[in-house]
Amino acid sequence: MTAPAATPNALRPARRWTPRRVLVTRSAAEQPHGQEIVRRCEAAGVEDITLLTGDRLPPLRGEDERDTYRQAKNTLAVTVAPASKLQLQPIPPSADWRVDLAEGCPAHCQYCYLAGSLGGPPITRVYANLDEILATLDGYVGSGTITTPNLERHREGTTFEASCYTDPLAIEHVTGSLSRTIAHFGTHQWAAPASLRFTTKFDDVDALVALPHGGRTRVRLSVNAAAVAHRFEGGTARLPERIETLRRLAHAGYPIGLTIAPIMPVEDWRDGYGSLLDDVARATAGVPGLDLTVEMITHRFTPKSKAVLLDWYPRTQLEMDEDLRRQKRGKFGAVKHVYPTPLMNEMREWFDDALATRLPAAQRLYWT
Repeated sequence: MTAPAATPNALRPARRWTPRRVLVTRSAAEQPHGQEIVRRCEAAGVEDITLLTGDRLPPLRGEDERDTYRQAKNTLAVTVAPASKLQLQPIPPSADWRVDLAEGCPAHCQYCYLAGSLGGPPITRVYANLDEILATLDGYVGSGTITTPNLERHREGTTFEASCYTDPLAIEHVTGSLSRTIAHFGTHQWAAPASLRFTTKFDDVDALVALPHGGRTRVRLSVNAAAVAHRFEGGTARLPERIETLRRLAHAGYPIGLTIAPIMPVEDWRDGYGSLLDDVARATAGVPGLDLTVEMITHRFTPKSKAVLLDWYPRTQLEMDEDLRRQKRGKFGAVKHVYPTPLMNEMREWFDDALATRLPAAQRLYWT
């Protein structure tokens, strides 16, 4: 299928992150995929590539928290995923299972979901034992509690989420891990239906559009009202480029999705999110066999994530006022600060109506 002519947005250079420093553990350097990552980093112009003599990363500490953050965000560590990563965990409500190709993200989102979830400085770690990771997936196909038994989502089969702890597209040009995984899902002989899912705020998809994806990878673009995206999502592709990327992938036959997150009741939020949905409707109009889903996630924070984010972004204007929130406890007692119930209900009702009007063909998966 031939994609329509490129729009002006498509002509902008794609957003790419290139690390300034790459650390490669001894075991990772022995892996074929680890060697491929080193070659890609060299081709990308990275000069500071260190092959470590062991499997432990050296400590990274700057002069203060901001300097540590800056150094970490410019560092890529190539490691081997530990055995625990090969024992997949469920990841509701997104997917049946979480599969980690990497941990950490080079973007600078001031509400970062990883703050407080991953210990230590925010280095991006990519796993060199990709063959071993992919080989584990067969044992999970046909099981799970999210899509495997869900009649409304039966076409997806058993789903594997690849963006729980990273944005895999953000690092793709120096890793190649995502392309290999997409091709694996598209060409592997699965014992039962299976599919890959990931969310991204980046737009460097030239390598993805020609892959043999077989319709078994759903690419969701993380989007937001323009005021939120512009203010709080540093280092990512601009919102128009993300929407253009959604269009390109849809015309390349990929199932696509919107991850509208984190939803915030900013000033004129109805107009902001309405404009977003209108832009998506225009971008996807006329796509043959459009397969579009929508996932909606409201902003929340924990005491730990708030403390980390204020160290990273001491001047942030992000609202994290406990007095304006209600507490929500997880099954293990962890506290999250979410919006009050009346406001949550108001926003959810508005999105339900707006999606029905503006994107009637979209399948709404969940609101949280």
